[in-house]
Amino acid sequence: MNSRHALELERHELVARSARQRSAIIAGTEPLLLHAQRLDRIVGTVRRHPLVAGVAVTGVALLGSRKLFDMATRLLTVYMLVRRR
Repeated sequence: MNSRHALELERHELVARSARQRSAIIAGTEPLLLHAQRLDRIVGTVRRHPLVAGVAVTGVALLGSRKLFDMATRLLTVYMLVRRR
């Protein structure tokens, strides 16, 4: 009976340790899962609108990201001004 009790006690300790390790792994992977979800949304958008994605990539390649950002900022400003009227 003594060895049976010892085995049962060891089993409970191992199950508890396994639960703690599982919780630590889940907590450690949550940020990765959030990044994966964001990436999945981006990939889904690109798959649904490949022409728009191609135009955007071509614009960045030809103009550079800084110039494209400046132009987008100006266009947004003009759009907001026109929208107010």
